[in-house]
Amino acid sequence: MLKYAYLGILLVSLSVCSGVQAAQLQVPIPAGSYLPFYSLDKTPKPVAVKAFMLDTYLVTNADYLAFVKSHPRWQKSKVPSLFADAQYLKHWSADLAIARDMLKSPVINVSWFAAKAYCQSQGRRLPSVDQWEYVARADKTRQNASQDPAFNRQILDWYSRPSPNQLPAVGQRRNAYGVYDLHGLTWEWTRDFNSILITGESREDAGGVNRGLYCAGGATGAADPSDYAAFMRYAFRSSLEAHYTVKNLSFRCAKE
Repeated sequence: MLKYAYLGILLVSLSVCSGVQAAQLQVPIPAGSYLPFYSLDKTPKPVAVKAFMLDTYLVTNADYLAFVKSHPRWQKSKVPSLFADAQYLKHWSADLAIARDMLKSPVINVSWFAAKAYCQSQGRRLPSVDQWEYVARADKTRQNASQDPAFNRQILDWYSRPSPNQLPAVGQRRNAYGVYDLHGLTWEWTRDFNSILITGESREDAGGVNRGLYCAGGATGAADPSDYAAFMRYAFRSSLEAHYTVKNLSFRCAKE
């Protein structure tokens, strides 16, 4: 564990010296397992998660501005409706214009297609649901605080609050892995956000849609029905389509 913490500190130190943008920093996440909220098995089983790298911070408006400058097809006036709805980058005043005090805030109003394209431009990809949930169990000092009622209460308290008109800068809350703002700032896109609707051995297998996962049907397969925070994320992801943009939905990137 110490070697991972040391490497994370080293990456941050190097970035400060070289001026690397916040969203480009990544920390190593060690391999492990977690119990997903929903399972197709009668007896829920832990899911193995391989070691990977995860962005320390959410992608900021400044990061995304640099991206659309070098990839003009993703500028707000040029994106086809197939890849982003009419609210895409609504908080920007023009293709390459955003208020200076928003530059360090997480980019929002971005579709899954756009988030995926950004990560690919960085040689990365969106994290999977399993990867995100695995890391999101951590609080400030523990890598797994999922059974702590106080930790889950904090998450639910955030879910219950309305989003502010302007989000604060990234870097508000650090967890035990050295990852910031998995809770308390925005919801986040994942590579397989709709995997809960998929059946089959692989959670990313598009072989079929399980209609029983909608509404009350989904609760019957929950590993822990009392984990309402996990249910909220499950329900939110179920409501999304890849071209949707939401004012409190952002993203970060991962890498094997």
